[in-house]
Amino acid sequence: MAPSHLSVREMREDEKPLVLEMLKAGVKDTENRVALHALTRPPALLLLAAASSGLRFVLASFALALLLPVFLAVAAMKLGLRAHWGSLPPPGGLGGPWVAVRGSGDVCGVLALAPGSGAGDGARVTRLSVSRWHRRRGVGRRLLAFAESRARAWAGGMGEPRARLVVPVAVAAWGVAGMLEGCGYQAEGSWGCMGYTLVREFSKEL
Repeated sequence: MAPSHLSVREMREDEKPLVLEMLKAGVKDTENRVALHALTRPPALLLLAAASSGLRFVLASFALALLLPVFLAVAAMKLGLRAHWGSLPPPGGLGGPWVAVRGSGDVCGVLALAPGSGAGDGARVTRLSVSRWHRRRGVGRRLLAFAESRARAWAGGMGEPRARLVVPVAVAAWGVAGMLEGCGYQAEGSWGCMGYTLVREFSKEL
């Protein structure tokens, strides 16, 4: 499917359930890898070992004391990721959410944008997901190009001297990171837990 066969428009209210399912499916594709990456870092392993040792004094089962902290940590991380990226944000100053549509109405991707936290920070992608049935067909690049055009228009309307777009990417989402680097984005920062990166941020001057 060529990108020219795609159009991008604002999401209709009746499309919201489909878009939410798409976002949740996108999170499921990366949450296990993110959890594995986070929980195999030395500080996390040390905390899990300490929790297991403490539970051995109150639980009769050694296996339960070993597995319960891991289960709770993975569940908490998955719930956090789903709450953050598996839901639709409220409408922001850049409009949207936006959907990529194939043909007359086959929704195959979703995009949401928000202004940066401070002056000169540009715009941020807060949601970017493509249906698994339409990946590697140019949908992500089409949505990214649309996000760039919206960021330019917003910056011009706000009188900003420059336009900039920031895209956060989960550390396990290597395909998205590769697409961004191929489109001229550069890694500029990251955030995580206990000194270990869970999300990288890519930016581009437009």
